[in-house]
Amino acid sequence: MDEKTYWDQRYEAKETGWNIGHPSTPIMEFADQLNDKQMTILIPGAGNAYEAEYLYRQGFKNVHVLDISEVPLESFKKRNPQFPEAQLLNEDFFTHKGQYDLILEQTFFCSFVPTNENRSNYAKQMHRLLKPKGILAGVWFNFPLTGNMEKRPFGGNKDLYLNYLEPYFKTITFEPCYNSIPPRQGNELFGIFEKK
Repeated sequence: MDEKTYWDQRYEAKETGWNIGHPSTPIMEFADQLNDKQMTILIPGAGNAYEAEYLYRQGFKNVHVLDISEVPLESFKKRNPQFPEAQLLNEDFFTHKGQYDLILEQTFFCSFVPTNENRSNYAKQMHRLLKPKGILAGVWFNFPLTGNMEKRPFGGNKDLYLNYLEPYFKTITFEPCYNSIPPRQGNELFGIFEKK
């Protein structure tokens, strides 16, 4: 089954255990520290994109929401009829073209099959999509990667992620989240990386 079909089916069946119904606290608190309302922001694998909704309401007008499945984008549109349709991107992250000041990671890394190739391509594509000195920031899951290639989200740990990111990014911070929502306490890392 291809990725698009897989995610369409998950959303249509409402098998979306990761959907918390509001922006995640670590991303929201990071967003509250951003001052440049003109910056271009991409949220890949955004799903229901509560973070994009939050940013847009705070006056960030250049927020781009990308997902391989149209299903969550349609529901986002219904919730946010004023959001520019051109900034809702029903595309595959790995083939997306664009240039951004900031890319927000909301456990997107943990959503695709964890092959070495996929994970290397993620780091390369993040690097390509960022402008010089661009920032990749957000949340990565911090729990062991099992051998099960079907059970998403897929885990990882700080060393594993850095192994993929360090060739392309300078680490500004990458630490356990102190402000995760209670069910995810101890299972998330928050990172800020600058494009090399």
